Amino acid sequence: MSSMDDKRHDLSRWAHQHQYGNGNAAAERSTRLVMWITVATMLVEIVAGWWFNSMAVLADGWHMSSHALAIGLSAFAYGAARKYADDPSFAFGTWKIEVLASYTSALFLLAVAGAMVFGSLERLWSPQPIHYLEAMGVAIFGLVINLVCALILGGAHDHGHDHGHNHGHDHGHAHHDHHHDLNLKAAYIHVVTDALTSVLAIAALAGGWLWGWSWLDPATGLVGAVLVALWAKNLIVQSGRVLLDREMDHPVVEEIREVIAALPTAGHTALTDLHVWRVGNGAYACAISLLTHDATLTSLDIRRALAIHGEIVHVTSEIHLCDECR
Repeated sequence: MSSMDDKRHDLSRWAHQHQYGNGNAAAERSTRLVMWITVATMLVEIVAGWWFNSMAVLADGWHMSSHALAIGLSAFAYGAARKYADDPSFAFGTWKIEVLASYTSALFLLAVAGAMVFGSLERLWSPQPIHYLEAMGVAIFGLVINLVCALILGGAHDHGHDHGHNHGHDHGHAHHDHHHDLNLKAAYIHVVTDALTSVLAIAALAGGWLWGWSWLDPATGLVGAVLVALWAKNLIVQSGRVLLDREMDHPVVEEIREVIAALPTAGHTALTDLHVWRVGNGAYACAISLLTHDATLTSLDIRRALAIHGEIVHVTSEIHLCDECR
């Protein structure tokens, strides 16, 4: 048996844990509830839109079907990340399952925007009579449901911030914009886009009912499609950056550089390589390579120095002693 296996050796100072978040139980519960509410409302709107011959309501129903699928994906991602949290084959935890779900949800949003454009153009070329009052009633119902779902998911977001990671210090940077739960944000955007579609549908139907502007119904569908596409693009960019580990311009990178520059041996130590990537919602790992003239500098010194930034949860350091000091 190796002497390193002796029980007298305390490895806690060197050991790393590989779970970088406790999950967001409130978000998981909320997305599941919203998924079932969305499915029920979707069925009502599809039937009503077909019965009253309203492109706005029918489109809202079909769009809600894709949202129901996407929100279901968000709920599934939370469950999968929790289920495999202890699986050692995930080198840096399972959080990116949730990010992958948010990226996929954004693709669903683009498909929704495309369907809105197709359906609206079809109604512009071939107008159909609309039962305005009945259709407005269904659209208002859909809007109320969407607002309720938005409140449910918004409450989960606030809960996650209140009980989330506490840094315990002032970074001097505005980090909160970077610590959003992207999976929850994806579900929230799907609900908000549904609410937007409902608002546009109500406005279009009111205009058609009062002034006979039947073209307003499909025209608002085109406006909604543009807004949905813009939201989808923003979500794709945010989740894509995380999936590609493209975050070397994040403020936490500069904080790490500042810590290294403030080391007692800073005058004799140079940072030669740095890699930083996100491994949790507001949690980062980093790999550091240093060249030093001080033979007493250790990896534990680096970890202790970086410990003031609580979001840096995993540090791998490589220290090279200058050839002249050998």
